[in-house]
Amino acid sequence: MTANGKKILCYLFIPLSLIYMELAFKFWCFGSVSAKGAVYTTLLSGAFGFALSLSCCVGKRFSRATATVWLVIAFLLFGTQAVYFRIFKAFLALFSVTKAGGVVADFFDQALIGIWNSLPFLLAAAVPLVLWLVFGRQLADCAQPKTLYRAGLAGLFLVLQLAAVCGIMAKQPGYMSPGYLYSDTLIPSLSQEYFGLITTTRIDLRELMLTQPEPELAPLLPLPDHDEAETDAEERQSTPAELSVPEDGADRNVLDIDFDRLISETEDSTLLEMHRYFQNREATNKNAQTGLFAGKNLIWIVAESFSAEVIDETLTPTLYKLCSEGYTFENFYDPLWGVSTSDGEYVTMTGLLPKYGVWSFSLSSENYMPFSIANMLNDEGYSSYAFHPHNYSYYDRDKSHPNMGYVWRAKGNGLNVTDQFPESDVEMVEQSVGSYVSSPPFHVYYLTVSGHMFYTFPGNPMAAKHEAETANLPYSEGVRAYLACNLELEDALSMLLRELDAAGELENTVIALSADHYPYALSDQELSELRGAPIGDELELYRNAFILWSAELEEPVTVTKPCSTLDILPTLSNLFGLPYDSRLLMGRDMFSDAEGLVVFADHSFITPCGRYNAGSDAFEPVPGIFASEEEMQKYVHETLEEVDRMFTYSAEILMQDYYATVFSVPAQE
Repeated sequence: MTANGKKILCYLFIPLSLIYMELAFKFWCFGSVSAKGAVYTTLLSGAFGFALSLSCCVGKRFSRATATVWLVIAFLLFGTQAVYFRIFKAFLALFSVTKAGGVVADFFDQALIGIWNSLPFLLAAAVPLVLWLVFGRQLADCAQPKTLYRAGLAGLFLVLQLAAVCGIMAKQPGYMSPGYLYSDTLIPSLSQEYFGLITTTRIDLRELMLTQPEPELAPLLPLPDHDEAETDAEERQSTPAELSVPEDGADRNVLDIDFDRLISETEDSTLLEMHRYFQNREATNKNAQTGLFAGKNLIWIVAESFSAEVIDETLTPTLYKLCSEGYTFENFYDPLWGVSTSDGEYVTMTGLLPKYGVWSFSLSSENYMPFSIANMLNDEGYSSYAFHPHNYSYYDRDKSHPNMGYVWRAKGNGLNVTDQFPESDVEMVEQSVGSYVSSPPFHVYYLTVSGHMFYTFPGNPMAAKHEAETANLPYSEGVRAYLACNLELEDALSMLLRELDAAGELENTVIALSADHYPYALSDQELSELRGAPIGDELELYRNAFILWSAELEEPVTVTKPCSTLDILPTLSNLFGLPYDSRLLMGRDMFSDAEGLVVFADHSFITPCGRYNAGSDAFEPVPGIFASEEEMQKYVHETLEEVDRMFTYSAEILMQDYYATVFSVPAQE
């Protein structure tokens, strides 16, 4: 190669390397690259690469050391995200990096397995760095970054960046505009697909470091004119006098909130918009199920990586009993969120959507949470406990769960389970049930862990424990190991029902069970094998079971409308006849006459009228629902606007400690 050729290649090396890694990363995560995504990513990452090349122009030489540093950082960025995605089927937020110490310590073995499983991508991503280490000296020695070359690099950066931004911000057909994704919000999966990892990381940094104004949203209706820690949390959360029902609210789940007064007393523009939004939001009506379980005990279980396919009359008779004798939810979904189990818990237990880029449940530990089922039941004279067989402080649960009204007991804080991973759900129930079963009324929250990945018999003690029981099942080892792990949950539930029955409390207890997320550690092939059919529609990955059982349920009740984990809290609140304001939750009582709405992390949604997939930006209507294309498009746009509001105002409830403002509760010190 000539000296000029080496010089040009030197300046192009970083931009080309970044584009190469971006495209390889897309194939690794999504299996394909869209034309639009390839163009935007090439322009944006190419522009960033030229900016990095310009930073290497130090003195009279092209700094080989600086270029090496940038390539190492790029490899670490892409490699870390690839491994994280391989394990969790989500992207690592920058905020989580600040909390990574505890995560890595607890899941070091799983991280090593993730690295091993990501080895093909890691080797591919290392190619530019290896080539630079081998040939970089020759290329850098030929480069003499005179003013002309510096100007050329700066010009290429500006041209590519301007071309990308103009293309992104231009009006385009479809429901979800690239401009909205680029400038107004952060939806990681869509941002990765459209713009690539580097730009998504920059947007994430923007959201983390700067206070961004929320996107302007049209209102739904015309706006009108007008332990010690546990004790402190309990005192702040217990405010029954404030949760009063207005005289005209007998048929609706609302509280007596004077939004007109709140609006008149604030000058904060964000709070003003929130007050107006919630004032005009339609409340759900009470119904035949309202108060049906008032006064009963409640055991609420969030089961690690649970799947409906675990329920089997022969293999898991207790789960089958609870499912077949309880309510049936034919179209129930369990979406996956950015912070895996913690966000899954947060959505289920708060009826709110998580804020991307933070640990929502952890942050809520400083907030007033009046609609926590534990806080509401405590006001009714219940005792509320929460148990988990894994480390008590993981995801800051030692702060968040006491704030929700629970006496929190977990490994290292009241539970002495065997030191293994995953730990035993049976040991959790065995060590906890005696502390409450003889003292009704009680509410108990169990967060299980025995169903945790990875699903191999040699490396998972729960799978190994139940290997013989699954040996003759017609599945591959990964699926059999997954089912074996869930047999520990089955045994824990069997023990729980026996103890409740022995104490005479089984007939007086309601059991609710849902998953934190689907078993994403199984491969697509294994998931298809487990479900007995290929996973077609991407949204069907999240279809799951919600078990809601009471011994006194005389006839099965079937709910056909779409619903999700977001709806569990308002549903239970209505069933137990608790005073709550349905306008202040994003979930909806599943038994109400409100339209079913399932919301996913990328703003996809499912309603009785059809399903919108944000990844393909396509809406599939139910046949015969819409009279015209225009009517359908109007419906999709309006529903997307409402989904955007749900994310926006969920985040603001969290960040503003909004419930404390509404109910005039002093801030925590």
